[in-house]
Amino acid sequence: MSEKYHIVTYGCQMNVHESEKIAGILCRMGYENTNEISEADIIVFNTCCIRENAENHAFGNIGALKKLKKQKPNLLIAVGGCMTQEKGKTDVLKKKFPFIDIMFGTLNLEDLETLITRKKAQKKKVIEIREKEGEIVEFSDAYRTSYPNAWVNIVYGCNNFCTYCIVPYVRGRERSRKPEYILAEVKQLVAQGYKEITLLGQNVNSYGLDGTTGMNFAQLLDAVASIEGDFRLRFMTSHPKDFNEEVVKVMQKHRKICRLVHLPVQSGSNSILSAMNRRYTREKYLDEIKMLRSYLPEAEVTTDIIVGFPKETEEDYLQTEALVKEVDFASAFTFVYSPREGTKAATMDGQIPEEVQKDRIMRLVELVNSLTRKKSEKYVGKEVEILCEDYDEKKGLYLGRDEFGRMGYFPCEHNCIGEFVRVKIARANGISLFGEICKD
Repeated sequence: MSEKYHIVTYGCQMNVHESEKIAGILCRMGYENTNEISEADIIVFNTCCIRENAENHAFGNIGALKKLKKQKPNLLIAVGGCMTQEKGKTDVLKKKFPFIDIMFGTLNLEDLETLITRKKAQKKKVIEIREKEGEIVEFSDAYRTSYPNAWVNIVYGCNNFCTYCIVPYVRGRERSRKPEYILAEVKQLVAQGYKEITLLGQNVNSYGLDGTTGMNFAQLLDAVASIEGDFRLRFMTSHPKDFNEEVVKVMQKHRKICRLVHLPVQSGSNSILSAMNRRYTREKYLDEIKMLRSYLPEAEVTTDIIVGFPKETEEDYLQTEALVKEVDFASAFTFVYSPREGTKAATMDGQIPEEVQKDRIMRLVELVNSLTRKKSEKYVGKEVEILCEDYDEKKGLYLGRDEFGRMGYFPCEHNCIGEFVRVKIARANGISLFGEICKD
């Protein structure tokens, strides 16, 4: 009987795809996946430390395994990801959870098989955290779990050093993958039937700026979109300081590139943007939105926004509200500023009281939700193309997204997961759409 693994993932799509790589390593070693944590022979936590909530959840879930570890002393518990890469955090983990067997970082994920083998051969715990980024290791055996969607890394790390962000410290400096590896991976995914490919990076627009690839992001995007096949193409995340007209012209050239751009603004106040070290202004951001819509009038934009950053005044916050209204975002991921140890912002004067942060986030969420509802209502009576991604057992409906990321639910007489279907929208409920498949 094969040994079984269970992976617990925190954070963004980057972490989801890295968990697929971890799963690929474990499958290669002969492990089989289980959704029941009590059945697992090895449990791997792929952690995130970008926000305090993710870190707290990881601590809670790791701590909850103490009893299971006593019941199954041969159970291996491995912890990797951003949290272990954070300076000093392995010492905290060792002290709080002495039953952890293996710890590894974001910069040596590929060593997991070796670390597991070493742990099985010895009693003492195995801790190996690489402190400096090395050459990119190509993974050919990721165990993908998101069909019909697939994630493809194009650039690792970050050089931006926003004052609130821990990413450059836990993921290293920017390194771009060779274009031939990216193109080969996408071609293989399309041949395997994947219908939506998302190019991933902390800042995709900086692809190739390290001088190792022979092409920039716009050229890579053009090359990927030129691959034959029936698939959608997305990319994230774009940084406003680097987003440019060349990329938008490529989007205009290829219809398979979704007319949706995730462009995190973080704040609508120039003073706060400067304190965040974002290296663009409110005016530059709005100019980029105008440029995008001049080429692609139908384009939608999603964003990230932080409220309650140190020294944020009420006027600063109101400038963010005004920008949200002016851009008319399709949706926004909204966050309360959370100090991360090791970042410049954590030591800044003027930390905002929690009650003020809560008031601002509630007001912002209501504004964003009102805009989202209005956009959803505009879908009613229209036909949209949806890529079916899953089946909702509770609703008894299939579900998927249109190119703008809007989720739609609909009945279908056959299993249509992985198919593009045309759906006529009958009603909208918040961010969700409901309709029927159009009859030919």
